[in-house]
Amino acid sequence: MPWHTEILENEYSSDMANDITSLTDYLQLEEVLFDELEQKIYAPSATGPAEALERYSKGSLADPQQRHPNWNRTFELGNDAPEAGVLLLHGMSDSPYSLRALGETLQRRGFSVLGLRMPGHGTLPSGLLDLQWQDMAAVVELGMMHLAQQAPGKRLYIIGYSTGAALALDYVLKYSSSAEPQAGLPPVTRLVLISPAIGVSPAAALAKWSRRLSQLPGLDRLAWLDIAPEFDPYKYNSFATNAGEQVYELTRSVANRLASRPADAPPLPQMLILKSTVDATVSNNAVVDRLLLKLPPERDELVVFDINRVASNASLLINDPGPFTTRMIDDQQLPFTLTLVTNSSANSRDVTAYTKLPYAAGHSHTESLEQAWPASVFSLSHVALPFPPNDSLYGKQQPSGDRQIFLGQQAMQGERGVLKIPGDFLLRLRHNPFYQYMQTRVLQWLQ
Repeated sequence: MPWHTEILENEYSSDMANDITSLTDYLQLEEVLFDELEQKIYAPSATGPAEALERYSKGSLADPQQRHPNWNRTFELGNDAPEAGVLLLHGMSDSPYSLRALGETLQRRGFSVLGLRMPGHGTLPSGLLDLQWQDMAAVVELGMMHLAQQAPGKRLYIIGYSTGAALALDYVLKYSSSAEPQAGLPPVTRLVLISPAIGVSPAAALAKWSRRLSQLPGLDRLAWLDIAPEFDPYKYNSFATNAGEQVYELTRSVANRLASRPADAPPLPQMLILKSTVDATVSNNAVVDRLLLKLPPERDELVVFDINRVASNASLLINDPGPFTTRMIDDQQLPFTLTLVTNSSANSRDVTAYTKLPYAAGHSHTESLEQAWPASVFSLSHVALPFPPNDSLYGKQQPSGDRQIFLGQQAMQGERGVLKIPGDFLLRLRHNPFYQYMQTRVLQWLQ
């Protein structure tokens, strides 16, 4: 389709660094970019009932321009006298919408909030064909410098989701390097990393070879790991091979720098990490081994959302994440605080948060969430954590009277291969039933 082949000429790349030197410059270029998107894609695309679920059909149920604002674009949520500044970094193939809910809450609490659109995102899946992770890293620097100007002398934080978490780590590794610190980069007080991309599948290392082969005649399909209908207004369903390569290269760069940091390097900011114990996208063990164990002791925290461990669910599991949670619970040498959000007992759907302090043999604190696992939910997912249950796109229930597409919790049955929306898409949980608890922990961490 055109959105897989058309290349937008006004997308940012780090080659433009000499001309795009501020967020204002970047936003001006973004405005031109979206005008180009309108002219090349939306204007000539067909409209009508057959295209009702087509993201790139003007006026369709999935057209992001029908939602106000269009959360595919960089957004600012300011305050006249901000308490602090927060930069929001979304993941690969996502958009600023993914951290919108947290951003709005933080604004109400007095923070100045900047939600960046990463280059290649929010427009066409083809934007990921030539993207380099350094392009995104350069925009993070522009965002931090802008935020420091909007909240002068105030604490600055970064909340990174998925690949955005790896970009947050890349940024703090730059300004805290003892060998070649980059002057002029504003420091970060604390980090919040949600479903962080610290380690990805080793198969991702093969992505660069598929991408190179895709340049040969007849092998252009290899440029894509997946080509799918585009019905999600704020996330690409198609995924370019190069996108997988860039995530791999970014996470490898971050891991190598963490592993080789000298003992006298300036300390990295304290980190709150929130993660589902089952995650089809990134590695749990990598979060511990490549990141948390490389940091100074007794200052960081890992919050893990376990699976629904009601006994009747055990027979349905292909791969029980028990070994990871058992490792976390049994290891008395863990230098960070661990909170496990799980069933209160094996026969109850009620949920309790058990907190284990650094180097402790068992949990030292319990907190009832005063809620239970939804009956139809067996786990969270990589994509679920930052979205509240009342999210109008991915939530538990479509808002009354809303005629826009709803991609949240649905009960649809029939024969496979009939719907445009794949069965795997409908099965994957896209909101967090325990979002309120997660939000509370984030707000406490940023005080």
